[in-house]
Amino acid sequence: MNLMNLMKKPTLLHFPGDGLLKAVGDRVGTAPVALAEPPTGSGLQPVMGELGLPVVGKTLEMIRDGWDSSPVMHEKYGDVFWIRAFGTKVAIVIGPDAVQEVLQNKGKVYSQSGWEYFIGPFFKRGLMLLDGQEHLLHRRIMQEAFTRPRLEAYQGRIEAIIGRTVPSWPTDEPMLMYPAVKSLSLDVATEIFMGTPSAAQPNDETQGLTQAFIDAVRAGTGLIRTEVPLLHTRWNRGLAGRRKLDAYFRARIPAKRASDDDDLFAALCHVETDDGMKFTDDDIVSHMIFLMMAAHDTSTITATGMTYYFAKHSEWQDKARAESLALGTATPTIDQLDSLTTLDLVFNETMRLVAPVPALVRKSTADTELVGRFIPKGTIVVVAPGAIHNIGDHWVNVDEFDPLRYAEPRNEHKAHRYGYVPFGGGAHKCIGMAFGTNEVKALLHTMLTTYEFEIPADYEIEWDHTSLVMPTDDFPVTLRRLAPND
Repeated sequence: MNLMNLMKKPTLLHFPGDGLLKAVGDRVGTAPVALAEPPTGSGLQPVMGELGLPVVGKTLEMIRDGWDSSPVMHEKYGDVFWIRAFGTKVAIVIGPDAVQEVLQNKGKVYSQSGWEYFIGPFFKRGLMLLDGQEHLLHRRIMQEAFTRPRLEAYQGRIEAIIGRTVPSWPTDEPMLMYPAVKSLSLDVATEIFMGTPSAAQPNDETQGLTQAFIDAVRAGTGLIRTEVPLLHTRWNRGLAGRRKLDAYFRARIPAKRASDDDDLFAALCHVETDDGMKFTDDDIVSHMIFLMMAAHDTSTITATGMTYYFAKHSEWQDKARAESLALGTATPTIDQLDSLTTLDLVFNETMRLVAPVPALVRKSTADTELVGRFIPKGTIVVVAPGAIHNIGDHWVNVDEFDPLRYAEPRNEHKAHRYGYVPFGGGAHKCIGMAFGTNEVKALLHTMLTTYEFEIPADYEIEWDHTSLVMPTDDFPVTLRRLAPND
């Protein structure tokens, strides 16, 4: 199955009245307001923030600008502040001490149920939405798919897909990098997690499934947050996408249960605990939908971002290419990929500048304290890597592309354990972190040893922040095939 990316090109929310909205926003809803008053005698401070525009609050600003305003809010209100957006009040956490408290969750007061508000209807009971012992059990089972021996076994199959795809990309004219990488990443996820070889050409089913994933991912930030018959809203499209994905995976469960395949889909169908616990069909469907989404979207974002920064900063591209060519192989092992120092530095800096998961959502299950501030029960709490990585307190020249910040002796990412969290942290740290990293590095290694990447000198990529970030123009880049002796 080749889940070819045929998504509609996104556009940022630049309305005809955008200038007026901004002017109004500069004057309305910016007065400091407390999220909730702390209990008398508690000694806690309230979380301060802003209402934003009438009705929509900061929703339009968040969709349009992402975390660009976070340094201003941080300067005004500190490491924890709140905004009204997407129909609710959201406490934003961007200070590393506060991030550590939330992600480590030692008091068990920050639940994954915060995700329910945004993506619950579309990714219900995915691993990211589970709490407590249920989460630990499901994660332990899935972790078997990401052990080092399995990662090493996957690598050859990943590189085979990359090796047959990347050399076929068009050269000497601008090509759209984001959809090309997304299609490749979906092929990888399909073959590795489902055991299904990709087709040479897309068909109606694969095109429909691709769009279903896109619609489900983008639905959570819809302005209309309920199903409205006959309207073509983002929320309605997400629900329809979920139904399509559910039907696709559910129909294939009987065959997987009867098979002796060694892919993740089959493993979820076969696994049984010592006390006889098995995954239900509902759980298998939910986990497959979530993992297939997570396995390709974040890799696509990071690989696209790295391609942009390599094209923008040719000296780094040249340096990384020299190291890759020096390996002398088109199919490096994981250890060989780990030895590519420049590729690793650019990978880390790209993850800082373009956090592939810009928000980690929780919900407080009780009144609690967070770095001296009062968080009332039922508050949606968002840890924002996209903001943490843009706060100058933790980085030198925060707005600059500077991969050397991760090298000795600077090691800026180590200044605080929770000051750099592209993969999250705590019990819910990304289960596919190593898998995705290996895939992205293998892809960039092949691209660097096959092509030079070019963009116009004045080109600046623009990111759509509607859900997971993506380039508004699909990122056109020109590839020049390397001469045989390069």
